Amino acid sequence: MPGVLRVAAAQEPYKDGRKQPLRYDGPGRDEPEPKDLTEVRIGYFGPNDPKHGLGGTFWTGAARALEEVNRDGGYKGLPFRLVQSWSDNPWRAGASAIVRMVYTDKVWAVIAGIDGVTAHLAEQVVAKALVTLIDPGSSDKTVNMASVPWAFSLLPADPAHASLIGGTLLSSPARGSFVLISATDHDSRALAEELTLYLRRNQVTPRRHIQVEPGAQEAATLAAQVAELTPTAVIALAGPADSARIVREFRRVDASLAILGGPAMARQSFLEAAGSSAEGVRFSIPGMEREGLPDYAAVSGYDAVILAATAIRKAGLNRARFRDAIAELGKWDAMNRSTAVPRWATIRNGRRT
Repeated sequence: MPGVLRVAAAQEPYKDGRKQPLRYDGPGRDEPEPKDLTEVRIGYFGPNDPKHGLGGTFWTGAARALEEVNRDGGYKGLPFRLVQSWSDNPWRAGASAIVRMVYTDKVWAVIAGIDGVTAHLAEQVVAKALVTLIDPGSSDKTVNMASVPWAFSLLPADPAHASLIGGTLLSSPARGSFVLISATDHDSRALAEELTLYLRRNQVTPRRHIQVEPGAQEAATLAAQVAELTPTAVIALAGPADSARIVREFRRVDASLAILGGPAMARQSFLEAAGSSAEGVRFSIPGMEREGLPDYAAVSGYDAVILAATAIRKAGLNRARFRDAIAELGKWDAMNRSTAVPRWATIRNGRRT
């Protein structure tokens, strides 16, 4: 009828690749184990400095796991070794480092991804080299959306964190009175996009969304500007160091303000940098804790090495069969990302609870 707006029915795709389990059906499973090896090498792309603000605790966990698997006999008496490399400018030197691991050092797997950028970088290499990637640190869902059957991610994806944070806002007094602050680095931006999408679907918008550059020092000015909006809560999505800076300045302006955040606030470096200002801060956490390890990143680094060693012991030194073993040993969704679910945590008396 004239003048009547007709809305087209939603179209169902003929095939949704996100629901089809990723498989590798190519050759390689019949290749014999190499002879005359003196060690079993696993690539590790990440800093090996435990004090590194972003990647340090990943290495802490990985190094501890390496000691344990070697103390337990390695692989048929051969020691496991982590072939480590890192560049603080991964797009410039990271790809060549991972290529060297695969083709020169002949590693049996690559552990890479202290964040979304490095996971994407490593994925491009393993997709061509047909080597398994174990990604311990990325929550960016697009890492898995390239449909590379060799890439496995250990952390819950951003949509799960967004739904946890957003769901809390929907049922709280802050629903119509909160400010969203997000940094423009890759991981913070990806999480902010997922949270914004979740809120939009539920017809909720922040009083204001402020984007800040990573490493910006104007947190005091930002806190004063936000205070003028009299929000009930602030959501801060930034890296550990930036999150700590934001929290410190906001606490100086209003000690009672509710502050919520993402998994960056679950990092040990955030807790140390924020100090007493972190008291009462709430954030989503991947849910992984283990006695003796400082944060979930250390647990994920630990699990990555244990998973790799267990798969080698199960499948032998064969890259294709190793990939099959990883697929069998973990709890993955169709896109090879962990099905683990994040939970809320709060800083109380200087500790995550």
